[in-house]
Amino acid sequence: MTPAARIAAAIEVLADLEVRRRPVNDALREWGQTHRFAGSKDRAGVASLVYDALRRRASSVFLLGDESPRAIVLGMLRLGRGLDAGEIAGLFSGERFAPVVLSSVERERLEAPVPDMPAASAGDFPEWLTDSFARALGDDLIAETQALADRAPIDIRVNTLKTTREGLASALAHLAPEPTPHAPDGLRFHAGEDGRGPALQVEPEFLQGLYEIQDEGSQLAARLTLAAPGEQVVDLCAGAGGKTLALAAQMDNRGQVFATDVDARRLAAIHDRVSRSGARNVQVRVPRGRYDPVRNPQVADPVADLAGAADLVLVDAPCTGTGTWRRNPDAKWRLRPGALEERIKDQAMVLDRAAGLVKPGGRIAYVTCSLLPEENDAAIAGFLERHAGFAPIAPAEVAQAAGLAELADFATAGGGLQLTPYRTETDGFYVAVLRKGAP
Repeated sequence: MTPAARIAAAIEVLADLEVRRRPVNDALREWGQTHRFAGSKDRAGVASLVYDALRRRASSVFLLGDESPRAIVLGMLRLGRGLDAGEIAGLFSGERFAPVVLSSVERERLEAPVPDMPAASAGDFPEWLTDSFARALGDDLIAETQALADRAPIDIRVNTLKTTREGLASALAHLAPEPTPHAPDGLRFHAGEDGRGPALQVEPEFLQGLYEIQDEGSQLAARLTLAAPGEQVVDLCAGAGGKTLALAAQMDNRGQVFATDVDARRLAAIHDRVSRSGARNVQVRVPRGRYDPVRNPQVADPVADLAGAADLVLVDAPCTGTGTWRRNPDAKWRLRPGALEERIKDQAMVLDRAAGLVKPGGRIAYVTCSLLPEENDAAIAGFLERHAGFAPIAPAEVAQAAGLAELADFATAGGGLQLTPYRTETDGFYVAVLRKGAP
């Protein structure tokens, strides 16, 4: 496929998303299945265009004055990829398989200087989140949200149960890894022009369990829980097990990590990952149905026997995922206020559940992959109002104890730590650690 044909295909995929409102991966997969002539490089090129267009959707709409898929692609080529109007016109030639020629209005808007934009357009995020982002990000609002619209690097966590960062970096030298800026066990890779990074999941070292693919922010969140060898740890929202495995390695296979989730389906991948990692201190507790004490009271709590016994409960809470938009740019445009309201309810419920599992002197580590204060500081404030026996551990103390003293600079007013793409070069993660006092 020619570059122009790939652009036409990207417009076609975006038009499908507009009509059918489904995850972008589904639309791209179907496009590939119905266009068998497209090779792997062509599919990757089309996907890269689609993702980049979604990253720059709001600014492109403002620039072109048009919400159509064609306008969004035009704006992305100008704002995201830095092409000038002449270069774009060469791609929109109207020739075979190329998009139709630029209109006079399109050409005029592409040739004009980039105008000043309102925050939501300049930062490429839904306008209804402006106040929330402004409270969380302050003077860095535009810089942070623009960083959130960039492509993310690919990070891995070295499995220290089996190897070292230096040893793994040597083994993967052909992929040009570099150390992550903060996480002591992380390595970073960068995607090429087509948006694709190295095929890390087929490397022999991955199959041997020497590393897991995990954003540096997630690695730092696990380290900030202060999980230590010999502790009894409950991971209440374990999902596929990324942080579970990080905790197991951090504890050097000593103590226990009890991994569970309200939905057994989310735990499907954890079993093979634990086996591959060599972690011997992980117990997976699978609910017999969807655990929900309100909606499904008949389903037994799989960690009920641990009440009052945990040194640490990790609450990797269900959230809007606003901090992961670098990787999931379509998610930002599908997020609605009602979803935020539901996540806030879920967060309160899982925090209250965690409170009953912690022993005196134990800790709750509350983590989200969100930048929204409603899900972060406000969630902690609400929990402390409901549970007077808990108190936050000062963020500087948490960062120092984790060996990450430099992260103290990213403390929030509510007693947490907020990692962000612009400030820490990670996905957006929030971490607050609470200690339970004596009875």
